[in-house]
Amino acid sequence: MTYNNRLTDNELQRKLDSAGAVLIRGAKSCGKSESAKQIAGSILQVDTDVNVPDLMQTAPKRLLLGKTPRLIDEWQTQPKLWNYIRHEVDERKQTGQFILTGSANPEETAKMHSGAGRFTVLDMRTMSWQELGRSSGKVSVNKLFDGAKIDIIDEPAELEFIIDKLIIGGFPTLLGKRMNQAVDLNRAYIDLLAEVDMSRVSDTKRDPIKVRALLRSIARNTATPAEITTLAADINEKEADSASRPTIYDYLDALNRLMITEDQPVWNTHIRSSANLRKTPKRHFTDPCLAAAALGANAKTLLNDIKFTGFLFESLVTHELRVYAQVNDAKIYYYRDTSGLEVDAIAQKYNGDWIAFETKLGAGQIEEAAANLKKMAANIDTEKVPPPKSLNIITGTGISYTRNDGINVISIASLGA
Repeated sequence: MTYNNRLTDNELQRKLDSAGAVLIRGAKSCGKSESAKQIAGSILQVDTDVNVPDLMQTAPKRLLLGKTPRLIDEWQTQPKLWNYIRHEVDERKQTGQFILTGSANPEETAKMHSGAGRFTVLDMRTMSWQELGRSSGKVSVNKLFDGAKIDIIDEPAELEFIIDKLIIGGFPTLLGKRMNQAVDLNRAYIDLLAEVDMSRVSDTKRDPIKVRALLRSIARNTATPAEITTLAADINEKEADSASRPTIYDYLDALNRLMITEDQPVWNTHIRSSANLRKTPKRHFTDPCLAAAALGANAKTLLNDIKFTGFLFESLVTHELRVYAQVNDAKIYYYRDTSGLEVDAIAQKYNGDWIAFETKLGAGQIEEAAANLKKMAANIDTEKVPPPKSLNIITGTGISYTRNDGINVISIASLGA
């Protein structure tokens, strides 16, 4: 099978050159193992190798022998491996010894010591539009951090195309699949999540009916800062089998450990006004196709509910920005204060540089988005925080260009790293 290059490939090599081991984190089937296999010298399949349980009891260090970098796939099924690898890295005193991949984080109760100084972490997500060839990447996040202006780029994406890709998603296993095949596979992913993975993650039986109810509620509230009370009310109103708040907390924790959901935190910054910044994160699936699958949505459904499709599009843009921001040493937040002012995404580098994004599915709300960005930027206390490197509006169906006021309008089909 042909390997599709990932934007994280260079980051993986760089981190292997810096540390003894690299931990690749990401949801099941997002492509972690395939990326690692491209540079691995040897492979241990922890979850399927029948010799692993016995060797863990008798000679665990033998599992670490092999040409480096040695890929330890699905390592979290044997959490004690972490400490053995940590000691092995100390003894070898060399970089690039191990790559660990896993589709779930182990419980905090697992007796694992810090990997500081030995491990670096690489987050992987499903494939971005640039990786899939759906975007030219001509407008790069890197250039936006430099404040570069955009020559007119006529690369709009039609609404029907966007909806199709929202439903299909970015899992590598879906490359080349027809719509009906992708829908079947994504719904099977949700079914297995509810019936198997949610109980397997910590050997705790979880009710598949309640799991599905929660997944539907998260899907209905995607790209919004939905409180626990909102999710509980939504589930208990629409489902015959209600869920308590402690159950919802437990299930949300399991989803986060499986990396099925990824919260978008509020940007913690200094503002001039007396308004306070909100604290509740926005909720997103690791790929918006899972939201569509959880609700059983199809193209007709999304065409008939453009408001909800707009939220799914915002979730897609957040996913894209996370992939592209990571390449540029940045993380994605959002801005929301108690006055009601909200900006969909803030990308901030570790050095403090930041850029802001509003997301609009169509071109008809660009003026509203521009006004939001200007108002937010004017509210930032620039004596404590540097001014933005750029203000940007990401659209689905428009062209890419820089407005007279300096704000960039960017088609998702032009956005890249």
